[in-house]
Amino acid sequence: MKKRLLVDLSSLKNLYSGLGQIALSYGYYFKDNYHAHTSLYELTLLVPKRYIGAFGNKMKYISSTNWFRKYCPYTFPKFDIWHSIHQLSRFGPFHSSTKLILTIHDLNYLYERTGNSKIRRHRRLQKKIDRADEIVCISEFTKREVERELQLHDKECKVIYNKVQLLDERMASRPAFDVIQPFFFTLGIIKRKKNFHVLLDLMKLIPEKHLYIIGSGADKKHNTYALNIKRRIREENISNVTLHEAISYEEKIWMYRNCEAFLFPSLLEGFGIPVIEAMQFGKPVFSSQQTSLKEIGSIYAYFWDNFEPEPMKQVIDRGLNDFYKTPGLAEVEKSYAEKFSGDQHFHDYEEIYRTI
Repeated sequence: MKKRLLVDLSSLKNLYSGLGQIALSYGYYFKDNYHAHTSLYELTLLVPKRYIGAFGNKMKYISSTNWFRKYCPYTFPKFDIWHSIHQLSRFGPFHSSTKLILTIHDLNYLYERTGNSKIRRHRRLQKKIDRADEIVCISEFTKREVERELQLHDKECKVIYNKVQLLDERMASRPAFDVIQPFFFTLGIIKRKKNFHVLLDLMKLIPEKHLYIIGSGADKKHNTYALNIKRRIREENISNVTLHEAISYEEKIWMYRNCEAFLFPSLLEGFGIPVIEAMQFGKPVFSSQQTSLKEIGSIYAYFWDNFEPEPMKQVIDRGLNDFYKTPGLAEVEKSYAEKFSGDQHFHDYEEIYRTI
């Protein structure tokens, strides 16, 4: 009898987030590779209602936006295996006999939360680890943090790097807003942990370039971080910086393809998908060294030692000169990025599905 497997893709509810993009890559993988007649498991995807059927009719679907599913977990059918593709999902297996695969992306709550909120997050994750039969981290950095901060009870913690979807240049579409060239580009949810504000003083020193900071939350009325960036741009007359709400997949591809460089000063990343996406287009990447970024950027990114504007500018000046005057460097970078776009990520999980 085939194993019954549920893969939780409920994070598709926010497609513009990193977790939403990861869930989408799972959907596409199963659409192209899952064959009900030959597979060792019977697949069910837990997705928002609007995605039911989106990845073909070879698998079953359960709606994650169903009220009863959210608040009455006993209404779920019984599964042999449950894969939580990230640790933040509100869903989990109800039946004690179901094997749980838990993928952990980061422990950002240790740095973003304080007091009881931090304690609650920590206890919640520890409870999931206690329940898990397989624990997977998305980087060596995350694995070290998990092993240091949580009790694994002699369970092995594996590392499987994120799959980074190969972006199709042919789908590029110029954004509806005016784009001033040459320009730098950065991308991510507009929160303090992304550290975008340090780029404002930097761009004052590079008036000949424009910077586009693109991300979900830029236009939210109660996002104080976004409002502070807009206020500084206005009051300090930083005319070569634009903060813009999230753009479409096609527009994102255009921005990657046409930017002169990608800047990523983030402080908290379990992986750092935009770094690899920018490298797919052969663009120089200037990055923070924080958390996993040194590991993921490897020898192919240029790293800031600090966030003071003058030293940051010096790194960019040297990096741009090095990158664009060194023959073949862009192609080497592209080859590195393409390693993350293959299906090794899914092959590793397929092995877990088979052996758990």
